[in-house]
Amino acid sequence: MSLLDTMMNVTPIEMGLWVTGFMLFAVIIGVRVAYAAATAGFLGLVWYFSAKMGFERGFIVALKMAGTIPHSKVSTSALSLIPVFILIGFLAYYAGLTKALFEAAKRWVGWLPGGMALATVFSTAGFAAVSGASVATSAVFARIAIPEMLRLGYDKCFAAGVVAASGTLASLIPPSAILVIYAIIVEQDVGALLMAGFLPGAVSAIIYASLVIGLAMSNKKYGPPIKGFTWKQRFESLPPTLPIFFVVFIIIFSVYGGWGTPTEAGALGAFVVFCMAVYKGMKWENMKGALMEAGKLTVMIFTIIWGVLLYVRFLGFADLPHAFSDWIANLEQNPMITLLLILLAYAVLGMFMDAIGMLLLTLPVVFPAVIALNGGIDVSAADSAFGVSATGCAIWFGIIVVKMAEFCLITPPIGLNCFVVAGVRPELTVQDVFRGVTPFFIADIFTIGVLIAFPSIVLWLPGIMGMV
Repeated sequence: MSLLDTMMNVTPIEMGLWVTGFMLFAVIIGVRVAYAAATAGFLGLVWYFSAKMGFERGFIVALKMAGTIPHSKVSTSALSLIPVFILIGFLAYYAGLTKALFEAAKRWVGWLPGGMALATVFSTAGFAAVSGASVATSAVFARIAIPEMLRLGYDKCFAAGVVAASGTLASLIPPSAILVIYAIIVEQDVGALLMAGFLPGAVSAIIYASLVIGLAMSNKKYGPPIKGFTWKQRFESLPPTLPIFFVVFIIIFSVYGGWGTPTEAGALGAFVVFCMAVYKGMKWENMKGALMEAGKLTVMIFTIIWGVLLYVRFLGFADLPHAFSDWIANLEQNPMITLLLILLAYAVLGMFMDAIGMLLLTLPVVFPAVIALNGGIDVSAADSAFGVSATGCAIWFGIIVVKMAEFCLITPPIGLNCFVVAGVRPELTVQDVFRGVTPFFIADIFTIGVLIAFPSIVLWLPGIMGMV
């Protein structure tokens, strides 16, 4: 029997495993996720249909499908949230909201050990509430916070690490582009996931802040406290930050009050920030820069989505997600141990892939398995393995896996935030930034443990809003 005959006689599951192995190999040797996934998906479709109807006809069917899948999926209204949320962040930077947040945080928490680093953590968390992209957040605060910390004698690696790690908060605190992507992949309510991200994001910021204080108390190189601000100066720093809270209020109220879709709420928020930027004197060059940066980041994300959608469609034909979920559900071990192993696999995979690509590639297979582990799509909280209903499990796992994606943004060798910070600051190398973020690995692991142990942290806010 020839090799071609052998290939035509394999089962769809075996096709799925071979194509997935090919795609992972391509990613490991350095092929971009979008191109690796698109190539693997297209070849998989050709293989699948050729086995059913011959090569010539199978190739034509696969080619037509490859041409229609990206448009049919990307043209959905839900994805329009991504460029809107990214644009909010860049406009907020040109409106001066980042400097206002940093100054206010510096005056209010600067007196604590590691004061400037603490100010970076909390101001970054505040900026994350109007920025949907971790990369943009890290780039902005690398320009603002690192020079201030270096001027005060902070260790340069630690200063860079604080910015890179704190920038990941934008992945969790709404508006978050990656939460939107997760919601679309697993077909869950975008509004419920955005609401669910607030408390975990706040918890993550507090754990980061606690780590900074502990390090600063143990060693002076992690930052002296900042003294000399009066109560009057502190209160004077608050009014310039009010636009941030106003935009957050608009987004939450619009979604919760039913005044508009999440996309419409984000568009309204972007318009408000644009008006603020114009009022602050934003010039055409700055406006063009904000639009160009938002466009570049959006195109990068959409390109990954286009490529991965071809691979996901092939997986559907190969029935690999269903087979994997059945296998996971039938394992004779505690479901929590299985969940921890899945998260460990994400940690390893994140060392070689960017966060968005990793989630897009894995969730079509992993998400059904986690739901099956919990007890299925109709399970109640009382009968479930993780103590949450099927809908609650989808949201809870989403927040955990997005936090894992945050973790992967600072892990070597691909940690994108670290490369961004090093690119913005010429006095830093990528190795300096990776050394600086090392303590934050422990903080992230602790945060993930807290979210796993206490699902109510994730589900409380969407629960009181009637979304779960």
